[in-house]
Amino acid sequence: MSTPEQLRYSKEHEWLSAVEDGVATVGITEYAANALGDVVFVQLPEAGATVSAGETCGELESTKSVSDLYSPVTGEVTEVNQTVVDDPALVNSAPYEAGWLFRVRLDPAAGEPADLLSAAEYTDFTSE
Repeated sequence: MSTPEQLRYSKEHEWLSAVEDGVATVGITEYAANALGDVVFVQLPEAGATVSAGETCGELESTKSVSDLYSPVTGEVTEVNQTVVDDPALVNSAPYEAGWLFRVRLDPAAGEPADLLSAAEYTDFTSE
């Protein structure tokens, strides 16, 4: 299982890319995708919606269960990955590439939450 070093991770199993021009990309980890099983439906927040760190902003439905999607940061959704909405299996086959979920412009007042984990910390967290 891969855990890319350049990403930050939430304890709810979402990942966050580096912030570029105030915008970061969000997805779910390979660990979460494997635990969910085959993802068959993705509900994402709409572009323009405000999301809050730690709050539910969508859901993922798999052949095993339905799981809430949590935003790892606070900000405004700038883009959703329509390709994943049309082909949810990308969440399983390419969780860190084509399977990303949405992009968010971080609220400068909120910043990045202090509880996001490094790759090593997330690996330790998921091996407990």
